[in-house]
Amino acid sequence: MTIAAKRGYAPEIIVAGGCLIALITFGPRASAGLFQIPMTLEFGWGRDTFSLAIAIQNLLWGLGAPFAGAVADRFGTIRVLCFGAVLYALGLVTMGVATTPLAMHMGAGVLIGFGLSACSFNLVLAAFGKLLPESWRPMAFGAGTAAGSFGQFLFPPIGNILIEQIGWHQALYVFALSVLLVMPLTVVLGTRKGQAQPVSAANLPNQSVAQALSEAFKHRSYVLLVLGFFTCGFQLAFITAHMPAYLKDVGMPAWVGGWTLAVIGLSNAVGSLSSGWLSSRMPKRHLLAWIYFGRSVAILAFIMLPPSPATAMLFGVVIGLFWLSTVPPTSSLVMLMFGTKYMAMLYGFAFFSHQVGGFLGVLLGGVLYEAFGSYTIVWWLSIGLGILSALINLPIVERPVDRPLPAPQPA
Repeated sequence: MTIAAKRGYAPEIIVAGGCLIALITFGPRASAGLFQIPMTLEFGWGRDTFSLAIAIQNLLWGLGAPFAGAVADRFGTIRVLCFGAVLYALGLVTMGVATTPLAMHMGAGVLIGFGLSACSFNLVLAAFGKLLPESWRPMAFGAGTAAGSFGQFLFPPIGNILIEQIGWHQALYVFALSVLLVMPLTVVLGTRKGQAQPVSAANLPNQSVAQALSEAFKHRSYVLLVLGFFTCGFQLAFITAHMPAYLKDVGMPAWVGGWTLAVIGLSNAVGSLSSGWLSSRMPKRHLLAWIYFGRSVAILAFIMLPPSPATAMLFGVVIGLFWLSTVPPTSSLVMLMFGTKYMAMLYGFAFFSHQVGGFLGVLLGGVLYEAFGSYTIVWWLSIGLGILSALINLPIVERPVDRPLPAPQPA
């Protein structure tokens, strides 16, 4: 009997509920760039002020993820997800009422950052790993990631319409209400304290948190995976936060930025599902290398071509295919190496690396723009980091960590 069956939820229900949570939580965060210009114009801030808030958000999202994962691994998922949704909604409201950089950094940075760490797709994927049969997991990881991508497709155009019709303050309040819809959905992802896992070399029943962390950070392939994930965060956070402003700088109307983010999200749904499917059919390290290299090629072509709505949309389609397609093979590798017992925590540390990259991508975008009047340096950094991560992932060994099986208990 599967764990899902014991809890009374079919795998289809678990996947559907998790996907809705990923969609709802990813949407407002993916729309952050839409608020940069109206906020900076209203309050006279530089783009570095807005960038610092989103950079803090990315850093604290990553910093909180391992701790939220450890709590969920030990005590169950529902309370963590609900607590995160409340923090996230409070952050959006605080962002809407902020009139000083400090309040902006507290709302968009601290509250939303920690909120995301406790209710976004990192916990959804970990719950999938614990609750779903093994045959469901690769495609479920892709589906959960794709659902987040669909949130990126759905929310930016809605955000644009809300900003134009009712103002950016009110748009943030509407987003806050939408995030609270996560709370009733969490019941299908309920994992229990001490939930039984299959006993294997990759699932030691008596392993402590400290032992799991020590083992992981002495494992060369895990360290390489974590380092490579840094680039994913750098590229994604920079583009999400600064693409609308970049397109406006080169003469594009505001709708192009919103729809470019939306196209990225829609294309990413295809890319994430494809990545989930490919993760069970080819070496995951090769898939990751091709994804990072493909991003670098796409960014290079985008900045070299003459700017136009057509090139922006085409870039959205191509970069979207590679956008979060790193997540299914990365999460699958963590589970393959170490099993499901501490998956939320160990994937959380990989995600922390991702978010450190996001912190620097957003922050450097704002700081270097204010210093040089353009985003050119950060675009080239994104290209170089993509090539480096492609190389970093190639030596990863795809097998469970070497452990002796626990001795069988006497009857």
